[in-house]
Amino acid sequence: MAQNDTVMVLKMNDGSRMPAVGLGTFAPNGSVQKCDCVKAVKYAIEIGYRHFDGAFFYGNENEVGEAIREKIKDGTVKREDIFYTGKLWCTYLRPELVRKGLEKSLKSLQFDYIDLFIIHWPVPLQPGDDLYPKNESGELYDNVDLLATWEALEACKDAGLVKSIGVSNFNARQLGKILNKTGLKYKPVCNQVECHPYLKQEKLLEFCKSKDIVLVAYSPIGSSRDPKWVDQSTPFLLKDPQLISVAKKYGKTVAQIAIRYLLQRGIAVIPKSFNFGRIKENFQVFDFTIAEEGMKLINSIPIKTRYVNVFTDYPDCPFLDEY
Repeated sequence: MAQNDTVMVLKMNDGSRMPAVGLGTFAPNGSVQKCDCVKAVKYAIEIGYRHFDGAFFYGNENEVGEAIREKIKDGTVKREDIFYTGKLWCTYLRPELVRKGLEKSLKSLQFDYIDLFIIHWPVPLQPGDDLYPKNESGELYDNVDLLATWEALEACKDAGLVKSIGVSNFNARQLGKILNKTGLKYKPVCNQVECHPYLKQEKLLEFCKSKDIVLVAYSPIGSSRDPKWVDQSTPFLLKDPQLISVAKKYGKTVAQIAIRYLLQRGIAVIPKSFNFGRIKENFQVFDFTIAEEGMKLINSIPIKTRYVNVFTDYPDCPFLDEY
């Protein structure tokens, strides 16, 4: 991990560099007005963010792209300064549909290329215009060889439509299938998964580091607790007494401690917010270091919980394995 002005940067296995702190742009259930999404991304760029995490599934790539283009137009940044992560939704995992899924994002963003494009979930859904379409038999899941999906992503990289390719929500076994693929042209540069002090992902992190794959943490400060996919009985990360004690010692917020904890483990983080105050707070994590004692205290937190529990009825759900 290198220090570059005020932000940390992670070098990926293809030579590209990922800013270690990005802004997540997921807005559940249309909870954020489109104009507020534009304002939030523009503000984030103004205070130093250069990494933005989006997805076709989020339904707001038009607005994220608009904000980035406006800040390029006014001279605040150049396109090459921005690192944008997009995601291939599950209805586009058939190899013949991969480029179509990518081009939908490119069109919405009005970009010539995407910096990092990743498979959103290792869970093929039936193709269709809806996010969760079903075929004539009422089946939601599709039968797709993800190795063929990966080959199609490699072709998108060769075509110059994406700079880097990776995965999200893969367990080590699923990731290993790609790594062991005959004729593999490009390794995944990252695996984006839920990771925070209540889901430390020690074994998956060790596996990814051994393969020179960056682990990227979504929900690094816990979840927005959307009842559609979060058990409302799960504990609140930001109210954890051990995290609170570390935060008091450093004069920081619990969110800043949770983010810094992951950064010091070599993990990239993409906290989501559309609130200007929290966007700024989540970025003010480069002026201190948690001492070994504090890291050990956080490591000792016994709670283990996963906030985002979806596709659990899929036969090869990534969460069925230990890691």
